[in-house]
Amino acid sequence: MAAMRIPTIADVQDAGPVVHARVSPSPLVRSYALEKELGLRGGRRIWLKDYGWTPSGSFKLLGALNWMARNLERVGPRPVAAHSSGNFASGIAFAGMQFGKRVIVVMPRTAPRVKFDRTRSFGAEIRTYDISEDHRTGERDRLIREITEAESAVEASPYNAPDVIAGNGVGGLEIARALRDEGRGVSHFFCPVSGGGLMAGHALAIADAFPDARIVGVEPEGADDFRRSLAAGTRVRLERPTSICDGLLSYDVGDVNWPILQRHVTSALALTDIATRQAMRWLYERHGLRTEPSGAIAVAALLSRQADLSGEGDVVVVLSGRNADEDAFRTWINVEPAVE
Repeated sequence: MAAMRIPTIADVQDAGPVVHARVSPSPLVRSYALEKELGLRGGRRIWLKDYGWTPSGSFKLLGALNWMARNLERVGPRPVAAHSSGNFASGIAFAGMQFGKRVIVVMPRTAPRVKFDRTRSFGAEIRTYDISEDHRTGERDRLIREITEAESAVEASPYNAPDVIAGNGVGGLEIARALRDEGRGVSHFFCPVSGGGLMAGHALAIADAFPDARIVGVEPEGADDFRRSLAAGTRVRLERPTSICDGLLSYDVGDVNWPILQRHVTSALALTDIATRQAMRWLYERHGLRTEPSGAIAVAALLSRQADLSGEGDVVVVLSGRNADEDAFRTWINVEPAVE
């Protein structure tokens, strides 16, 4: 059996030109409102890395673009297959459109409508399954097997592949470049964790640029397999993760991601869904930003005061995506505010 290849900062740097040939960097926005809310002193700043501005509405197309570019010869005339809660579906669909490849994705029937619409708009085919019973039936993986066998498709992992991790890390390079250009340092970096592909890629870039930064993973309380894994020193699997954060419901972190996460991630926090909803409301009212729950959860870690922000340097928070249906979004932000 071939040894598992763990991506490095060199892989992330190599992915930069590949990704930026197709998409421009996402904005890094200073949050004066969060600085005031948290009473940050000493000239420190808080920055929001907003991946909602990408064509797919989330960070997922970064890794998808790099994976597609690196696997063109292997894919050849065959289709690409992937499972996704919705954001990688639209990301790999966008990559397929860019490189002229057929894409088939497996998504939960209950995924937000906007994620179905974005995925179809880039030309992908969609198969659906019942996520509420998947822990028992294994329907998602069965569908992927059927597609790869019947169509000779090449499977793309949404988070557990070196090329996906490296592509995601390009966002971390963007953060580092922007802050270094302003002569800024980083004390804390907050990022959602699900399968770990977003955090692993960003951790490589942030740790390389800012070795003293505390890198903090954020998860829902009902899907905190990574927090438990850090405590146990080995990957922990949850049989039935639950949360409104549909993009953060992987059963465990990927084995390719795990060594990077263990090496670079300082700690992990778990947030209630109420705290995430309050963060969604706060971002909408203070910044006019519509985020999906998975996209807002890292801000929830700050607003809930769970995070220790002591130290010197700036704080960077990832907003991973904004693909929420209008009716669901309005329901979620109808909650008592976290702060007055």
